[in-house]
Amino acid sequence: MRLGKVIGNVWATRKEDGLQGIKLLVIQPIDAYGNPIRTHFVAADRIGAGIGDHVLVTSGGSSRYIDKDNPMPIDAVIIGIIDSTEVERGEMDESSNRND
Repeated sequence: MRLGKVIGNVWATRKEDGLQGIKLLVIQPIDAYGNPIRTHFVAADRIGAGIGDHVLVTSGGSSRYIDKDNPMPIDAVIIGIIDSTEVERGEMDESSNRND
């Protein structure tokens, strides 16, 4: 699973039959502190996330089975909207901020 922030929508007037009714959102992956990492990607959403929401995303084979009776051709799916996170800054994180 990955953390991400919804940064946009994707509209497609024609989609694979299994994707009808599923919203597609552009996700910016973020680290545990909310900083952007890597390049953005598209994820399917059936839980009602919107632009600005921090979300939990799963990808790969497990994302195909959001409807266990009907596997879908998707690579990533939003499985949660994050209310809050708590991350303790460790020794490694603090030392990376020093100017030696």
